[in-house]
Amino acid sequence: MVSEAVTSFFRLRWQGAVPLSRLFWRDLVLVGTAISVASSVVALVLLGLKMPLAMVLAMHFAPVPYNLFLTLAVWRTAEKFPSAKAWMMTLGAALWLILTVVI
Repeated sequence: MVSEAVTSFFRLRWQGAVPLSRLFWRDLVLVGTAISVASSVVALVLLGLKMPLAMVLAMHFAPVPYNLFLTLAVWRTAEKFPSAKAWMMTLGAALWLILTVVI
Protein backbone atom coordinates (compact mmCIF):
# COMPACT_ATOMS: atom_id res chain seq x y z
CA MET A 1 0.00 0.00 0.00
CA VAL A 2 1.31 3.42 -0.96
CA SER A 3 1.78 5.77 1.95
CA GLU A 4 0.01 9.10 2.10
CA ALA A 5 3.35 10.94 2.03
CA VAL A 6 4.27 9.36 -1.31
CA THR A 7 0.83 10.07 -2.74
CA SER A 8 1.05 13.66 -1.50
CA PHE A 9 4.52 14.06 -3.03
CA PHE A 10 3.26 13.17 -6.50
CA ARG A 11 -0.08 14.96 -6.19
CA LEU A 12 1.48 18.27 -5.08
CA ARG A 13 3.95 18.24 -7.93
CA TRP A 14 1.37 17.27 -10.53
CA GLN A 15 -1.00 19.99 -9.36
CA GLY A 16 1.72 22.66 -9.46
CA ALA A 17 1.56 23.28 -5.71
CA VAL A 18 5.34 23.07 -5.31
CA PRO A 19 7.38 26.18 -6.18
CA LEU A 20 8.85 25.89 -9.67
CA SER A 21 12.41 26.58 -8.50
CA ARG A 22 12.27 23.79 -5.92
CA LEU A 23 10.65 21.40 -8.38
CA PHE A 24 13.25 22.10 -11.03
CA TRP A 25 16.47 22.40 -9.03
CA ARG A 26 15.94 20.03 -6.12
CA ASP A 27 13.52 17.43 -7.43
CA LEU A 28 14.49 17.26 -11.08
CA VAL A 29 18.14 18.28 -11.28
CA LEU A 30 19.51 17.03 -7.94
CA VAL A 31 17.32 14.08 -6.95
CA GLY A 32 16.36 12.99 -10.46
CA THR A 33 19.96 13.06 -11.63
CA ALA A 34 21.16 11.18 -8.53
CA ILE A 35 18.57 8.45 -9.12
CA SER A 36 19.52 8.18 -12.79
CA VAL A 37 23.23 8.02 -12.03
CA ALA A 38 22.71 5.38 -9.33
CA SER A 39 20.59 3.30 -11.69
CA SER A 40 23.24 3.53 -14.41
CA VAL A 41 26.00 2.52 -11.99
CA VAL A 42 24.02 -0.53 -10.88
CA ALA A 43 23.37 -1.37 -14.54
CA LEU A 44 27.11 -1.19 -15.26
CA VAL A 45 27.83 -3.45 -12.30
CA LEU A 46 25.24 -5.93 -13.56
CA LEU A 47 26.83 -5.77 -17.01
CA GLY A 48 30.24 -6.43 -15.45
CA LEU A 49 28.78 -9.45 -13.67
CA LYS A 50 27.60 -10.72 -17.07
CA MET A 51 23.94 -10.59 -16.13
CA PRO A 52 21.37 -10.87 -18.93
CA LEU A 53 21.20 -7.78 -21.11
CA ALA A 54 17.46 -7.45 -20.49
CA MET A 55 18.13 -7.07 -16.76
CA VAL A 56 20.87 -4.52 -17.37
CA LEU A 57 18.64 -2.45 -19.67
CA ALA A 58 15.70 -2.71 -17.27
CA MET A 59 17.88 -1.33 -14.47
CA HIS A 60 19.28 1.44 -16.65
CA PHE A 61 15.86 2.59 -17.84
CA ALA A 62 13.98 2.04 -14.56
CA PRO A 63 14.00 5.76 -13.59
CA VAL A 64 12.53 6.91 -16.94
CA PRO A 65 8.88 6.98 -15.75
CA TYR A 66 9.87 9.05 -12.71
CA ASN A 67 11.99 11.36 -14.85
CA LEU A 68 9.14 11.77 -17.31
CA PHE A 69 6.80 12.60 -14.43
CA LEU A 70 9.18 15.27 -13.11
CA THR A 71 9.60 16.81 -16.56
CA LEU A 72 5.85 16.98 -17.10
CA ALA A 73 5.36 18.40 -13.60
CA VAL A 74 7.85 21.18 -14.39
CA TRP A 75 6.01 21.95 -17.63
CA ARG A 76 2.61 21.99 -15.92
CA THR A 77 3.85 24.23 -13.11
CA ALA A 78 5.63 26.58 -15.52
CA GLU A 79 2.39 27.03 -17.48
CA LYS A 80 0.79 28.54 -14.39
CA PHE A 81 3.48 31.22 -14.05
CA PRO A 82 4.59 32.20 -17.55
CA SER A 83 7.88 34.05 -17.59
CA ALA A 84 11.29 33.84 -19.22
CA LYS A 85 12.54 31.89 -16.19
CA ALA A 86 9.67 29.40 -16.47
CA TRP A 87 10.31 28.99 -20.20
CA MET A 88 14.00 28.30 -19.55
CA MET A 89 13.09 25.72 -16.92
CA THR A 90 10.75 23.91 -19.33
CA LEU A 91 13.51 23.87 -21.94
CA GLY A 92 16.02 22.71 -19.32
CA ALA A 93 13.67 19.96 -18.16
CA ALA A 94 13.23 18.71 -21.73
CA LEU A 95 16.98 18.67 -22.36
CA TRP A 96 17.57 17.03 -18.98
CA LEU A 97 15.07 14.28 -19.83
CA ILE A 98 16.77 13.60 -23.15
CA LEU A 99 20.17 13.42 -21.46
CA THR A 100 19.01 11.09 -18.69
CA VAL A 101 17.43 8.71 -21.19
CA VAL A 102 20.36 8.71 -23.62
CA ILE A 103 23.19 8.55 -21.11
